[in-house]
Amino acid sequence: MKNNLIVFCSLLIFCSCKKNNKDDSGYNKQNGLSSYIDLANNDTVAIQKRRDYIQKALAIISKQENDTTKRSNYFKIANRYYNIGDYDNFKKYTKEVISLSEKDKDTINLAKAYTFMSDYYITVNKTDSVYDYNYKAEKLYRKLNDKVNLTQTLLNKAVLQHTYRDFLGCEKTAVEMLRILKTYDNIKIEYEANNLLGIVYADLQEYALSKKYYELAIEVANRKDAPPASHYNAVTVNNLGAMYSTAENYTRAKKEFSKALQEKNLFKDRPDIFAMSLDNLAYADLKLSQLDNLPNQFYKALKIRDSLGIIPGIITNKKHLSEFYAVMGDTLKSISLANDAYILATKNKQKRSILTVLKQLSKVDAKNARAYSTEYYKINDSLDIAERKTKNKFARIEFETDELAQNNVQLVEQRKTLIYVALAIILTGIFVFVIRIQMAKNRELRLVQEQQKANEEIYSLMISQQDKVEESRQAEKKRIAQELHDGVLGKLFGTRMNLGVLNSRRDEEAAQQRVAYIDELKTLEQEIREISHDLNSEKTAVFNNFVLMVNNFTESQRTVCQAAIVLLIDDSIEWGVVPNAAKINLYRILQEAFQNINKHADARHVSVTFGKKCGLIAMEVKDDGVGFIYSKKRNGIGLQNMRSRITASGGTMDIITKPGDGTTLQFELPLSSSIN
Repeated sequence: MKNNLIVFCSLLIFCSCKKNNKDDSGYNKQNGLSSYIDLANNDTVAIQKRRDYIQKALAIISKQENDTTKRSNYFKIANRYYNIGDYDNFKKYTKEVISLSEKDKDTINLAKAYTFMSDYYITVNKTDSVYDYNYKAEKLYRKLNDKVNLTQTLLNKAVLQHTYRDFLGCEKTAVEMLRILKTYDNIKIEYEANNLLGIVYADLQEYALSKKYYELAIEVANRKDAPPASHYNAVTVNNLGAMYSTAENYTRAKKEFSKALQEKNLFKDRPDIFAMSLDNLAYADLKLSQLDNLPNQFYKALKIRDSLGIIPGIITNKKHLSEFYAVMGDTLKSISLANDAYILATKNKQKRSILTVLKQLSKVDAKNARAYSTEYYKINDSLDIAERKTKNKFARIEFETDELAQNNVQLVEQRKTLIYVALAIILTGIFVFVIRIQMAKNRELRLVQEQQKANEEIYSLMISQQDKVEESRQAEKKRIAQELHDGVLGKLFGTRMNLGVLNSRRDEEAAQQRVAYIDELKTLEQEIREISHDLNSEKTAVFNNFVLMVNNFTESQRTVCQAAIVLLIDDSIEWGVVPNAAKINLYRILQEAFQNINKHADARHVSVTFGKKCGLIAMEVKDDGVGFIYSKKRNGIGLQNMRSRITASGGTMDIITKPGDGTTLQFELPLSSSIN
């Protein structure tokens, strides 16, 4: 009986997406999204027409970008479908919001969509899904620290827990609601939490605690900011009376029910509460044997409930009437009313109501009492099992949801770890790359330094050779001076003196002596010519020290290279005007060319030619070796070095080659002392 005496205002919190419909009869019907949505919510418009407006609105919304506006509009579409009883489309567009919110990581709208899905599963009576989506919403609201919506989802959870007789779970949830309400004010939730705790403690037969929380709920209900139309006070006073009835204190129960019925405008605003309180009052009178207003009060309450279609209330009323007629001795009437209640409860699958009616039937129908009792225990056992399973489902849903959340956290951590590892690998790769680049630069720098050192050595060698040539030249000059002084000049002096003596003589002997002295002069002329030739050779040696180096190099290569080497140098080249840096570069290029020939060419003949054309020095190194594909080897370090050297001296380099046809290297260098 107690389940029918107690009322939850909180039962009204589900299906919260139902809006108050507007009277849009005077609405200016503009062809726009907002007008379609508003017209779809107008109760004065036919259902099919409202569907048409919803479809027109959808045609506009579907073209919108996935943002909060689009998701908000889809919520409105889902709401409109709910209001016309199209729950499948309500579910469809709520799921669309879930999908869009997940894509955009919109936690606020995702949580709201979960509450809509909870509403849907209430309509199809799938309690586990109701609990599942409500719990998902609860988790998100906790994450968002949205205390208003969090306490609302906790209230929904507490009602479900009480419905399936999880009284301890319900108590825990309601206490958490009150703890959160200490940080912000919400009169509705505060009232519901205290009222629910009063109901729970009454079920646990903790009557002192039940009375305490009912009184707290009444205190909240009597605050000035409490909504008067909800009649929170009447609801809780009725529940308080129900607690006294459960405790079989019918006198106190009657007082509370009477107080509830005296509340102003209760029948007008809340006829369901009025009918319940009236039925409870009549039942308290029955238990107190105060039958003056009976059965009229029962029938009055039954009429109200029948008009409102409150099935559990109708069943309770008929059961109470059955008890009344049993007391009055009208067994047939009592059995008839109990049977009516049983049929109605069975038809509507009100199993708790079936139990109370079976209990009444076993009392008034002695003939079938055993059968009723058997059925009673059978249904009671099945209900206990079902409720245990449901409580286990609730626990499993919370566990699986929490586990999923934990797995998601772990996945996020794993992704972070992978990102960190990837970044570390990338940074290591960059570090290694930078080190290798730096090492390459260092190698290049060392190579440049080595080349510079080699150039300095070559230059020193050339200076040394020039010094030796100069030393030789000075020695040769000294020798020639000695030759002139000791030889030619002495002879010339002697000849001049003798010829001077003979000038005064005209005889035959003097003539013969003069002929002998003329021959002596011829001999001196030849000696002077030889000295002149030696001087000219010395000058050539001074300017041809580079040529000497090239000759020495080619001679050294003849002992290394298997090919026959031919060297041709144009004698007209004025090597004295060629800068030393340019001559060093030509010498190094020649070295590199022979190094490549020795390594790769497999040549039988090699020719090296130095020529002069149009103010340029032309050097050509040609072999009849295997040749190569220039496009594949053009980036070789040797070729790059040769090109770099000739370019540094203001010259050019050409390569003529192909496989099997030998290789020709052509270099041209300006014949100008201005080139550095």
